[in-house]
Amino acid sequence: MLGFAVPWRQALLSIIVGACLLLAPALQAEDDPLEAINRPVFVVNDVLDRWALRPIAKGYDFVMPAPAQRGVSNFFANLYDVTSTLNAVLQWRWEGASQSGGRFLVNSTLGVAGLFDVATPMGIRPYRTDFGQTLALWGVPEGPYLMLPLFGPRTFRSGTGTLVDTFALSVPPYVDNRSIRNSIWGLELVHGRARLLGSDELISGDRYIFVRDAYLQQRAAFVNDGEVQDDFSDFEDAWDQEF
Repeated sequence: MLGFAVPWRQALLSIIVGACLLLAPALQAEDDPLEAINRPVFVVNDVLDRWALRPIAKGYDFVMPAPAQRGVSNFFANLYDVTSTLNAVLQWRWEGASQSGGRFLVNSTLGVAGLFDVATPMGIRPYRTDFGQTLALWGVPEGPYLMLPLFGPRTFRSGTGTLVDTFALSVPPYVDNRSIRNSIWGLELVHGRARLLGSDELISGDRYIFVRDAYLQQRAAFVNDGEVQDDFSDFEDAWDQEF
């Protein structure tokens, strides 16, 4: 069951956006001024990934056949279409909103709750956007690079966008059943990490710098409506799959 009477979420959204609009100009940076803090957080995240998340993801990848994984990818892509639709509306991009909204309606019905991507063969291509891009279009500066615990690489702007997208503009937070809601988030985390297993060998040299530069390049392309070319995204590019 979905619960929509959640005024605290609107209050949280207002606080986050207000703080971002007020603080971002003061935090604007062209380099990595928080590297002394970011590196230790990166080490902690790396240890957690190496000893917990990556082994779980490898087990998941081993037991889940490829067709089932494509179905899971399609399911989360369908949920993300809701977030894209809302952000497109906030950006006054009505064509994008109708495109994402149309995909959600088609795949949620004909695609059996999004497990099958029937919208793409029908010519309804994905329209990917997020609240970080919304903030960019609103004129909010990118701010410094941040390495967040568990969430990984972000900037001040994209990190704010992740919080808003995750807790205000996506479907799972409005699922009343806590176990179902947490299961959806857990599956998304493990599935997303499993999709990145093949990218582990691509990291060379200073791992921190490699991840930072790859993420910043990807975000710059994404915000500027460019094609996402690497695997260090927030999984936006991992969801253009056809079943």
